Amino acid sequence: MFSGFSRETFQFLLDIRNNNNKEFFEAHKQIYLDFVYEPMKALGEDISAPFADSGMIHKTGRIYRDAGFPPFLHYRDNMYFYMLYPAMYWSKSPVLYFELSPEGADFGFRISKPEAAVMERFRADLAKSPEDFLKLMKKLKRAGLEVGGEEYKRIKPGSTKDTEEYYRKKGLSVSMTVTDPEKLCSPDLAKTVIKVFRQVMPVNDMFHELVTLQAQARALEKEAAMQPEEEIVKAPAQDFMW
Repeated sequence: MFSGFSRETFQFLLDIRNNNNKEFFEAHKQIYLDFVYEPMKALGEDISAPFADSGMIHKTGRIYRDAGFPPFLHYRDNMYFYMLYPAMYWSKSPVLYFELSPEGADFGFRISKPEAAVMERFRADLAKSPEDFLKLMKKLKRAGLEVGGEEYKRIKPGSTKDTEEYYRKKGLSVSMTVTDPEKLCSPDLAKTVIKVFRQVMPVNDMFHELVTLQAQARALEKEAAMQPEEEIVKAPAQDFMW
């Protein structure tokens, strides 16, 4: 059960940022295990429990960076936990996430790098029936959540004054940031994260459906492309009179 992070949690994340090498990590590995990994694992278990029947999977990230991707560092200076419906590429799929850094915690919904076609479907649905989505987003903003996500340099055509903010998005996030040490070190942090996850779940499910529809459409296109062309019966070279 999650009992809160501690001063040592954030000090270690800051120290590994400034001393990103194997020698430092190995000398302080037990601090990482006791004050970062174990609390993060416990938080993930507490957060995922209410969503056990949702069909979503959950994972606690590791501190070791993938050496094949920039920035080319040995270790992360942040830790994360995420929940998502089974998917091959989590960055292209909607996730519920919790991310911890030396500056604090950020958590909520995010779809980082969706396929362009998914966002086209999103904008098309928004153009047809914007009321429910806009009502939901106003409710989330009133609850203290912030809308983010990478934006196009030029807004896509077809937006209205109310939908323009969302037409700009290449990806989308709806999240809360907590920097207060007292809240971060409290066991009640788990309850706060669960509450936010429940609030943003409708957005997560909406994008899950869009991603699923796009995957199905792509599969049908691929299947059609692999079908052999129907053989056309040719007329005989000569007509015979009987």
